[in-house]
Amino acid sequence: MGSSAAFPTLESLHFPSAQQSISQTLSSLRRSALSVSNRLQSIETDATFVEEVADHYGLPLVANERCGSWYISPTTKTGSAYFKSTDGHSVMPDALSKTIPIWSAVLNRALFPSETAYHPVSLPPNYLGKSEEAQIESRIEGFVHSLKSLKLDLDNLRQQLGKPIKVAWANRTYFHPEVEKSDEYCLLVLCSASRRVHGAEMSEGGYIQGAGDDSEGWAYGLTPPVFWANRGILKNTPEEELPELIKRLVGEHRLLDVAQDATRIAPTGNLFIASTRSVDAASKYDIVIDCNGPAVEGDVKRLGLGCDSGKMGSRDLRKSLDKVRDFVGARLGEDSSLSLLVFCESGKDLSAGTLLAIVCLFYNDEGGFDVSLSKRSISKQFIRQRLAWLVSSKHDVNPSRATLQSVNSFLMQPPDY
Repeated sequence: MGSSAAFPTLESLHFPSAQQSISQTLSSLRRSALSVSNRLQSIETDATFVEEVADHYGLPLVANERCGSWYISPTTKTGSAYFKSTDGHSVMPDALSKTIPIWSAVLNRALFPSETAYHPVSLPPNYLGKSEEAQIESRIEGFVHSLKSLKLDLDNLRQQLGKPIKVAWANRTYFHPEVEKSDEYCLLVLCSASRRVHGAEMSEGGYIQGAGDDSEGWAYGLTPPVFWANRGILKNTPEEELPELIKRLVGEHRLLDVAQDATRIAPTGNLFIASTRSVDAASKYDIVIDCNGPAVEGDVKRLGLGCDSGKMGSRDLRKSLDKVRDFVGARLGEDSSLSLLVFCESGKDLSAGTLLAIVCLFYNDEGGFDVSLSKRSISKQFIRQRLAWLVSSKHDVNPSRATLQSVNSFLMQPPDY
C-alpha cells in the first residue's frame, strides 16, 4: 500500500459549487427579506410609533429629510428639516444624537445670551463618552461665532423663536417622560423611528430597520406622497407586480400634481426658485433659467442648461455656470427690475446652486443687483453667507455636496476677463 499522503485530507477538499450555492441561497434570502413589501410594511410600523410620540408630547411632526417623510403622513406633516447623518448608527442617527443638540445650543447662545441655563449642549444620557462630550462643548463658541458671521437677521430669528430650545429624545426603548411643554422653552423632541435590529433581516420576520433609507435603490421611483396616498393597493399587490404598479401610480401622481408658485429669495426683490412642477407658472416671470431643460437657440428670455440628474447634474452645472453669468449679467444688466425664475426637478438642488452663484456674483448685501460686483474676489465664507439667503427663504432648499463643490469651484476661480 502507498503512503497515506497520497489520499486527500478533509481540509484539502473544496466544493466550489456547493459554496456558491450556499452563497447564492443566502443572498436570495436576504433580497427576499429586503423586499419592497417588507420595506413598506416596516415603514408603516415605524410611522405608527412616530404618531404615538407626537401624541404623547402634543407636538407637530417635522420630517428630517431625506428619509423622514416616509414615516409621517402628509396630513400630519407640518414641515421638513435637513440635518444630515454621516456616521453609521444602530440606535440613533448622529443627526439626532449630536448635530441637532449642537445646533440648538448654538442658537440658544446666539439668540438668548442671558438664558444661560440653556447654553450647555444637551446630549442623550449615557450615549456618548465624557471625552467626546467635552470636545463638543469646547467647540460651541466657535460655532456661535460662525453663525454670527453669516450676517443673518438674528433679531428676527429671536422674535420668531420666542424662547430657548430644550431638547429631548424618543426611541423604541427610551422616552423623556419628565419633559413636558412649557412657557419657558420650545420643546424639541428628536424621534428615532425604527426599532433596533440585533440580528440579520432574515431573523426579524420581515421587519427592516431604517426601511425608508436610500430609497433610490429600492423604491422604483415611489415617493412618500405616492406611498401614503396608495398604501392599501400597494399592500395588497404581489411583490413581482409592484414595480409596474409603482410606475403607474407615480405617473398618475405627477399628472395630478398641482403646479405651485415659486419662492422669492430674500433680501432680493426679483429672484425666485421653484421645482419643475411650477413650469406652467414660468410665464409669469420676465426671464427663466431651466436647469434640466435643453438650450433653445435665439430665446433671450429663457436659458436651458441641460443638466442631468444627481451627481452628473452637479458636474453639468459646473460647466454651465459661465452661461448663467453671461445670461444674467446681460439681461439684468439692461434692466435690473426684471424678475428671474430658476427651477430644476426638485426645486432644491441645481436651482439652488444656480441661484447661489447668481447672488454671489451680482447682488450686494442689501439684495440689490450690481453687474460690476461680478469682478470681486469671492471666499468660502462669503458663499456661506449667501447660501444662508436661500435657506432662510426656502427652508427645504438642500443643495448636494457635489452641487456646492461645483459652485465653489466656479466662483473661486480667477475671472477670465
